Amino acid sequence: MVVDQISNLITSLKNASKAGKDSVKFTHTKLKAAILDTLVREGYLASVEKEGKGVAKTLVATLTQKDNSPAIGGVKRVSKFSRRIYKGVNDIKPVKNGFGRLILSTPKGILSDKEARKINMGGEALFEIW
Repeated sequence: MVVDQISNLITSLKNASKAGKDSVKFTHTKLKAAILDTLVREGYLASVEKEGKGVAKTLVATLTQKDNSPAIGGVKRVSKFSRRIYKGVNDIKPVKNGFGRLILSTPKGILSDKEARKINMGGEALFEIW
């Protein structure tokens, strides 16, 4: 059985944010760490900390509140196992009129749409967050 780690990650973040949780724990992978670091840079998470050693490594993501409401209002997975979506730099449009972000996997790493447009690079559209 194939498990989509990115979908599980963003759904867990959204559900924890809606439930008013302070933090969420995930098993450590390089992809998850890169995605969470990008969300910290964009202000959707307060911080990400690594705990444990070896196989027992985990990531603890601390959620952010904006004006007593969750910073993460919703998420939408764009690229899936069954259908990969790639966007060139000219195809990257603002999400929710600029209030959301598109997270991309590029040759320079995991970037938001803003960062990708700044360095003039496209890539695989992973998910939208607002």
